[in-house]
Parts: sequence; structure tokens; C-alpha cells
Amino acid sequence: MTSYSIYTGRSANWPLVAALSAALLAPLLLLGGLSHGSWLDPAGPALPAALLLVVALTGLSVRTAAGPNGVSVRCGIAGWPRHTYRLTEIDDAEVVDLQPSLWRLPLGFWWTPNDTYYAVRNGPALRLTLRSGRRVTITVPDPHAALTTLREASKH
Repeated sequence: MTSYSIYTGRSANWPLVAALSAALLAPLLLLGGLSHGSWLDPAGPALPAALLLVVALTGLSVRTAAGPNGVSVRCGIAGWPRHTYRLTEIDDAEVVDLQPSLWRLPLGFWWTPNDTYYAVRNGPALRLTLRSGRRVTITVPDPHAALTTLREASKH
């Protein structure tokens, strides 16, 4: 009988989410009050507020599981977007240090032609390099433990 280890973790950045939400919501309310229209008016604050709610539901946290099935990622309260990267798809895994940049805020799901980010904070993160060449970077509470679990699973 073979036993496997499974790593699970959830990362969240509540202070940044609260500050960003407040910073975005204040101008929306001000503009809504100045428009003299209905809250449900397409030019009013209802649509931006709904988009802010979607971001809050999907970008608040990242839940990750690593083990014999590969790495599964779910974002936010809604668990979307979600994806599973099978062990057969993963060419390499490493721990990297995420630093803020001008093109990527450390919050939520980001996709570029070569990279996918599931990140809610700066600092150590798990990076997968897929056989396709795509890099997937995931914020996890203990990236070294996730990496160890993933390497043990790939040996079996």
C-alpha cells in the first residue's frame, strides 16, 4: 500500500482587499450621486459596483491543493476561476519570490500569453513550469511544503 502526502493551503490578503475596495467604491458613490440618475441606470454606479463585487468574490483568496493528482487551484469565495495542473503536465516546480511590478498587482487571477498568476500577496510563491512552456505562479502559505509534497508525488 502506497501512502501519499497532500498539501492544502489558503492565502488571503484582507487588508489590501478592504483598502482597494474602499478606494474604488468611494468614487463610484460620488459619481452616482452627481449623475442624478437611478442606481440601476447603465451609466450609474450599479454596473461598476457589480464588477467590484465579482472581483471581491473571485480575488479575495487562493486555495491550493498539491499531491498525487497534481496542483489544484481555486480562487475566492466562489472557487472560480479554478484549474487542476496534472503531474503529467508539470515539467518543473520551484519556489520564487513575487515582487510587485508596474503591470501586475499582487491580487487575484492574472493571465498573460506566457504566465498565469493566482496571487494575493508578495513574497514566496509556488511556480510551476508546464511542459507547454507556460509558467503558473500560485500564492500558498507554505510554498516549500507544497513543493516537497509535489516532488514526493512525482516520484511515485
